[in-house]
Amino acid sequence: IVQTGDPVLRQQGRWLNRADITSPQIQELIELMRETMREAPGVGLAAPQIGESIQLAVIEDRAEYLADIPAEQLAKYQRAPVPFHVIINPKLTVVGDASVEFYEGCLSVEGFTAVVVRALNVRVECLNEKGEELTINAHGWYARILQHEIDHLNGTLYIDRMNTRTFSTAENMFRFRA
Repeated sequence: IVQTGDPVLRQQGRWLNRADITSPQIQELIELMRETMREAPGVGLAAPQIGESIQLAVIEDRAEYLADIPAEQLAKYQRAPVPFHVIINPKLTVVGDASVEFYEGCLSVEGFTAVVVRALNVRVECLNEKGEELTINAHGWYARILQHEIDHLNGTLYIDRMNTRTFSTAENMFRFRA
């Protein structure tokens, strides 16, 4: 996984056409990204994070990741399992004015975290791994994941949006915030 400072993380990803999407190369890339995301482990991975400047991300918030999180914390974060899926050439629209701030981390800014304000509700129009049109209406933590991954596709990292005074090592965030 590419780390911050690599120029690929600051580029606008190239859009994919349907022929690109259904090609063996992109289908193999999707499988590689799924494996890489799960091994990390993470809840999303954008192609630029593995050095590919294209408009493609994979997302999955597995139930096993939530198993040890208290129910009241899951409710506070509005977090629930999200099945594996692919977003390609996404167009994000914020729905309503509600926003929420929580700590975010990133596989490309390893070992750090900070508070980021994100929209509570979003709509994403995109293509799936078959090149089919897809509209996603997301709320809570899922909306946060989508915003984070789509930022990657546009050359933006969470550190560009963070409350700088909350920037911390992940270890210290858990140590002093818990």
